[in-house]
Amino acid sequence: MARTGRRQFLGGLLAAGLIPKPTWADVGSPVFLSAAATPDGSYVLCGIDAALDVRFQIPLPTRGHAAAAHPSQPEAVAFARRPGTFAIIIDCITGVEKARIDSPMGRHFYGHGTFSSDGSLLFTTENDYEAGRGLIGVWDAQNGFARIDEWDSGGVGPHDIKRLPGTDMLVVANGGIYTHPETGRTKLNIPTMAPNLAYIEDGTVAEIASLPADMHKNSIRHLAVGPEGQVAFGMQWQGDGPVATLVGIHQMGQPVRLMTANANDLRAMQGYVGSIVLSSDGHTIAVTSPRGGFVQEYSVGVGALSKSSAIPDVCGAAVLGQSIFVSAGTGEIGPLNTGGPTLQRQMNVQWDNHLIPISTA
Repeated sequence: MARTGRRQFLGGLLAAGLIPKPTWADVGSPVFLSAAATPDGSYVLCGIDAALDVRFQIPLPTRGHAAAAHPSQPEAVAFARRPGTFAIIIDCITGVEKARIDSPMGRHFYGHGTFSSDGSLLFTTENDYEAGRGLIGVWDAQNGFARIDEWDSGGVGPHDIKRLPGTDMLVVANGGIYTHPETGRTKLNIPTMAPNLAYIEDGTVAEIASLPADMHKNSIRHLAVGPEGQVAFGMQWQGDGPVATLVGIHQMGQPVRLMTANANDLRAMQGYVGSIVLSSDGHTIAVTSPRGGFVQEYSVGVGALSKSSAIPDVCGAAVLGQSIFVSAGTGEIGPLNTGGPTLQRQMNVQWDNHLIPISTA
């Protein structure tokens, strides 16, 4: 049976109450989600399995950024490229849009979100652009994704958001950059920007970790969380001179640790980390730069760059088992440990910014 037909068949049985509640196994056990552009210029959300086969490809109305995978149900939230004002919730069995969430008046999304541990809530990063503050939107995933609350993000310009393993403690990358729709993506507060990591539980900011004062123009953008609650973060430099670092790691109750690299390697990244991932053993951080065309790997124990690989237009990054996988706008995707500048698979799409792991633990 064709994949589309199978989705429709399963959707019909589910509606009739004839099969148990579906799981990710019912759509081919994908391990990653990624937005992509197709050769005809349309946009899709793909589910990718461990063999790097596309298990489903669902149309999107516009270019995607990141996505959020429900922890147990085959359901994905696709976020529009920032600054976007909507996200769509997709039933990955039927390919049907089951809900749409729109940012409240005076707000926009930043392209990222995450579910609570039981999947009952969705959390989204948002800009209250009139007040110049960051917010976390709280949506009821069991009631049509109705908006039920909003929390202070602990800073300005919240971008990525993750959940610490085994908890509902959220960690937010407050990039520190203020923007307003009237000026598009123009950055309005570079001289005074103050990025941070904020840890939030049930609406309360439990801890804030900030960068040293001389790093205040290093916007914290993307996050990766390790099994013991380590938070690796990638930055985007907004200063005029050379950048001192683009990667750091933090754990609640401890000081921020910044990774080191030589000037040439930092220059190669062009001040820009597009995605970040932390290996399953917590020993390696990998960061991508589509602008520079490099993946760089850092040793957490040493606190320094250990390897740099040239991969054109690389951006997405995620961990699966003992391997780190990356994807590129060229259509390439594969594990880093294969070595060399060519990844394992070449597909007839342009992968977008992020490779999102689907965790069913």
